[in-house]
Amino acid sequence: MHLFEENIKNLGLNIPDLPKALANYAPYKIIGKTMYISGQAPVQNGEVIYQGKVGSDFTIEEGVEAAKLCCTNIIAALKKGVDGDWDKLDSFVKLTGYVNCNDDFKDQPKVINGASDMLVEIFGDKGRHTRAAVGSNALPLGIAVEIDAIVQLK
Repeated sequence: MHLFEENIKNLGLNIPDLPKALANYAPYKIIGKTMYISGQAPVQNGEVIYQGKVGSDFTIEEGVEAAKLCCTNIIAALKKGVDGDWDKLDSFVKLTGYVNCNDDFKDQPKVINGASDMLVEIFGDKGRHTRAAVGSNALPLGIAVEIDAIVQLK
């Protein structure tokens, strides 16, 4: 078993098949050795799990869980893009995280840490990335968090 698969198992995660896109776009695109992964929602088994605003409808801790679920779907896209061959991963380059929140909410980085920490726990140094954590007054379908990623392949 590959180290990354062991780390996923040890964290008690189940990486699903790539969720279907919610609109007319590609869930990921590979150009050269760079993979662009579309914004992933906190969706599990085709159902939106976190709908609402972090800081009013959800606690920061629940926002972290929403970010982890988004990250699980990012990993699903990566796994599909590399045909399950983790050795094709060079490193994560960047995450952009969007948090549905009110104007006075200032803890977007804490929320997106859920995804950042997960990537490092699974992929080690290959999971370290640059990042933006942005507050938004609304996200598609009322989701609490959306995260996209840029990944470098070998």
